[in-house]
Amino acid sequence: MKLTINGETKEVDVEDDTPLLWVLREQLGLTGTKYGCGIALCGACTVHIDGVAQRSCVLPVSAVRENQKITTIEGLGVQQFHPVQEAWAEIDVAQCGYCQPGMIMAAASLLAQNPEPTDEEIRSEITNICRCGTYPRVLEGVKRAAQRMASTQKAGGSNEQA
Repeated sequence: MKLTINGETKEVDVEDDTPLLWVLREQLGLTGTKYGCGIALCGACTVHIDGVAQRSCVLPVSAVRENQKITTIEGLGVQQFHPVQEAWAEIDVAQCGYCQPGMIMAAASLLAQNPEPTDEEIRSEITNICRCGTYPRVLEGVKRAAQRMASTQKAGGSNEQA
């Protein structure tokens, strides 16, 4: 099976029902995507499929078509940090950090689809679980990233993901 991951085509030999998470971690060594609950509730396993946040722990690899683009945390902001990554670092969102790759991926997907989300939209769309309770900083980080993206747009820059 061929997959396009972080801009590169990879060939993997796995069972069709293997969750994408395990293909990423075990077959390809992309360990930034985390295992949390295994039932798509916590969001630690969030990746992008064609720019849309997906929970990879319950997504069989066979559900991903060859022409779809998978982006993991390793592929986000490769040439320069994504505005979400910048905001996260500026205000020190992470505490233990385990859930943060999934949080960052969820936030980046939200902002790609809704560049000016309200607090309520952020809360309803970013449903990832943070055991450390950094939710207020996540909210602030998303808002700060949205502001950064808006100012980049006005300056004529690009906010494309890698």
